[in-house]
Amino acid sequence: MTSESLLDPDGRLRELAGDCVHCGFCLPACPTYQLWGEEMDSPRGRIHLITQVLDGGHGGEAAAEHFDRCLGCMACETACPSGVQYGQLIEAARSWSEPTAGAPPAPLPPRSARDRAVRSAIFATFPYPARLRAALGPLRVAQRTGLDRWMAHSQLVRRLAPEAAAALTVAPRTTRSRQGPARGRPLARSRTALPTRIPARGPRRAVVGLLTGCVQQVLFPRVNVATATVLAAEGCDVIVPARQGCCGALSLHGGRRAEAAAFARHTIETFEQAHVDAVIVNAAGCGSAMKEYAELLTGDAGWVSRAAAFSAAVQDFTEFLAQLGPAAPRSELPLTIAYHDACHLAHAQRITAQPRTLLRGIPGVSLTEIPDASTCCGSAGIYNLVQPTAAAELGARKAENVRSTGADLIVSANPGCSLQLAQALASAGHPMPVAHIAEVIDASIRGLPPGTLLGS
Repeated sequence: MTSESLLDPDGRLRELAGDCVHCGFCLPACPTYQLWGEEMDSPRGRIHLITQVLDGGHGGEAAAEHFDRCLGCMACETACPSGVQYGQLIEAARSWSEPTAGAPPAPLPPRSARDRAVRSAIFATFPYPARLRAALGPLRVAQRTGLDRWMAHSQLVRRLAPEAAAALTVAPRTTRSRQGPARGRPLARSRTALPTRIPARGPRRAVVGLLTGCVQQVLFPRVNVATATVLAAEGCDVIVPARQGCCGALSLHGGRRAEAAAFARHTIETFEQAHVDAVIVNAAGCGSAMKEYAELLTGDAGWVSRAAAFSAAVQDFTEFLAQLGPAAPRSELPLTIAYHDACHLAHAQRITAQPRTLLRGIPGVSLTEIPDASTCCGSAGIYNLVQPTAAAELGARKAENVRSTGADLIVSANPGCSLQLAQALASAGHPMPVAHIAEVIDASIRGLPPGTLLGS
């Protein structure tokens, strides 16, 4: 068997690549093409590189770099008139730089020892809540002493360890500080653990499972609390499986398919045992990955049908709530809100109307649109850690567009976006509070004052 057939044994990748007619509609939609104007940093350019690799079975360092520079935002899929499934292509291409035992020979050169170490550290930390939580201790010390600001702005650190500088720049505040621009509300001190079952208030309308996530449960535990509270107020029994772990989204979007598949199997098994009507996700990247489990496990006969059934039950929080319809009364929230479309919600899941409908259903809320709303903020999973320069430029663009709305509050539906937006706005000298849509709806249902969301 040839090396190219090993890369694409069933011809699926070549078929997907063949759907691209190179029309160019993807070019203005692609953030990296906007940044650099380089054909190979556009979706159709990367598809051309993928085809070259499939033809010859080998690619160079330049090809690997162009694949890594893709955000995976899927804006090109929204813009594409031919329906090219670019996401599956770029995930496959990234896996060529992440060789695993038993996989075909890598068609791309191996990453440098330094890059492998950085990525190994990221993927050994973020998908594991206990490890991520442990990392907050040193972060608190660094923020109290000002060491984080020194390292983030040190030219030496930026040159030798740009990923570390980027991580410290985008990291949320763990304590209130009088130094430096605010980057949102400080993190909750406790784990804010949810009970395994939250009963519906009033007549029960559904039984749902809640994915607590990795970054979400550690850095934004109040979002999970707000999500469960709203679901219960709307008549849902909320099941929070204690054994759940990472859904595999970061691994999948980073090209680590075998690792993502292992996380997917565990997630499927865990929620199967919960016997719920729907699995609710409040992080856009997680929901996108979980809806793709059947494709991820397509070669595993023992799991593919289970994956398809599971994915059919997965719904984003806003998707489910809009379909369920309101039952709990809303109190007035006199706020002007700018809603940010997370890429894996808007482009990958095509969910744009539901969040806006929910926000407009809150008395007193005035919803304003962000200019160039469909362009990525630069978060994109681990992108703002491994491609900090491009991420910072995209973040600065997004911050300027958000600032121009004059909103009181920016609302998102993804933890990575919330971190990126808060950091970009603070760096631009226009700090703004950022909240998850579940927190806004929760505040309205519970009759909380606007200051609860604004941090005042």
